[in-house]
Amino acid sequence: MPPTTRVTRFAFAGRCSTEDLQDPETSRNWQLTRARALIEPKGGELVAEYFDSGHSRALPWKRRPRAAALLQDLRDPERPFDAVVIGEPQRTFYGNQFGNTFPLFVHFGIPLWVPEVGGPIDPENEAHDLVMSVFGGMSKGERNRIKVRVHTAMTAQAQIEGRYLGGRPPYGYLLADAGPHPNPAKAADGKRLHKLDPDPVAAPVVRRIFREYLRGNGMYAIAESLTRDGILCPSAHDRARNPHRDGHAWSKGAVRTILMNPRYTGHQVWNKQHKKEVLLDIDDVTLGHRTQLTWNPCDKWIWSAEQVHEPLVPMADFQTAQARQERRRNTAGVERKVGPTKRSYALRGLLRCGLCDRKMQGNYNRGLPHYRCRYPAEYAHSASVPHPLAVYVREGALLPSLDAWLARVFAPGRLRQTLEALHQAQTVPTPAPDPALEAARRTVAECERRIDRYRTAIDAGTDPATVMEWINQAAADRDAAQRQITAAQTAPAPKTARPLTEQQIAQIIKDLGDLTDRLQQTAPEHKAPLYAAFGLTLIYDHSKRAVTVESRPACVRTRRADGACPRGDSNPHAR
Repeated sequence: MPPTTRVTRFAFAGRCSTEDLQDPETSRNWQLTRARALIEPKGGELVAEYFDSGHSRALPWKRRPRAAALLQDLRDPERPFDAVVIGEPQRTFYGNQFGNTFPLFVHFGIPLWVPEVGGPIDPENEAHDLVMSVFGGMSKGERNRIKVRVHTAMTAQAQIEGRYLGGRPPYGYLLADAGPHPNPAKAADGKRLHKLDPDPVAAPVVRRIFREYLRGNGMYAIAESLTRDGILCPSAHDRARNPHRDGHAWSKGAVRTILMNPRYTGHQVWNKQHKKEVLLDIDDVTLGHRTQLTWNPCDKWIWSAEQVHEPLVPMADFQTAQARQERRRNTAGVERKVGPTKRSYALRGLLRCGLCDRKMQGNYNRGLPHYRCRYPAEYAHSASVPHPLAVYVREGALLPSLDAWLARVFAPGRLRQTLEALHQAQTVPTPAPDPALEAARRTVAECERRIDRYRTAIDAGTDPATVMEWINQAAADRDAAQRQITAAQTAPAPKTARPLTEQQIAQIIKDLGDLTDRLQQTAPEHKAPLYAAFGLTLIYDHSKRAVTVESRPACVRTRRADGACPRGDSNPHAR
């Protein structure tokens, strides 16, 4: 080991993933203890900490918040530490991450200490390099073994035991208690198993969909008939977990999903999807992978050996429905492979249909870019959304007027006035109804109606024990929605924004002035990032043939910061 100056100021680096249900604080403490045991006998002390919690070891250092901050601080000559110590290399390095990261420490002259070598890693020592490479390989092997064990165990649970393995219950079923958890520790913690029981409201709808499809009706015709009869679509039936969907009508996509779900046969089916790791950047493999869900072929699905819950559809009917869909796919010709479009749309993602509030799709017609909304092509006709078969607007009819408006509003002489108006609109916002709150109120009312129907079922002679499970589920949904309403009503009012300073206004004027000049000189196919920088939102009113434009530049508009998932709790049974 080459001679080094005495190091006393250390930064601690560590990581803990919550995937294995480990307590992050406990993991941090034992890694910190190992680090201190290494440096304190040599006179070192910790002056900084970079600990990532809840991030997979497969993520490279650049994509872990605290590790990335450490790499950035290595470049700072005024950094408060002289060396970095790691308590557990298997927690910190994965695969070849050490080889991609350690050269930065060497370049900036920062020693990296690990307990396994008893001090700083010597970049000239092949044994040190080999040891750290081995630990990276062991870390990768450990993660892979965990994945194999979990997958194999869940396969056995689904195939042999027919166990319900989590997630939302499919439309037509409700979650019901299936007894204590077989794992004694989890059972002592109050965890219980669950099973699927027919939903007395939605189960008949599932049977009707299969019955009409087997009679020869198409998916869109089925969606039309369900909407016409006033039957709530899946998102409207379960508003508590679907506040992000409008729930106006049935879509043919919802009908198709029901027709393809094998769990209506009474079997538990698992492994329909798997997590696939894809390179984040093929030109820079050190950035690692991103995980995406990918559908498995049908022969990879795991079916339970026996029926484990009440079937809504006979197996023969399900197989007939699948055969019909297969015939339709085969007679429709070769499916066109959908790839990334080479055509550009200046208003992609910015233009909405004023009738249904959906983003309008880019579409080339006669060689010119258009935007269209084909809501009725996917959703059944609904009286609440009077929508033509297609709403079209030509891009060339919008851009000249839009550019002229931007040039006028953000002209140098009017820019200060415009910014003050924008800031005033941000500071004193117009109260708007909360869609999630309205959805929660509808859920409470719907649950009350369900409970009344279930009580009527008891009077009609239905098994009281079964009905009580339905009532308990409806009451739980109602209570969850009521808690959401209470939380929204008692939440503190949003803070008003502080006035812009003279320096901020001057900088914004400069930035937006530059954008306005560039907008006048840029070809239409290259204007998309400029429009996005202006924070544009456009709503097309088909009846008036007019577009309403709102601009909230990134420098003055607010952002959603609560981090809440708009889809709600997708695992309500995990309590």
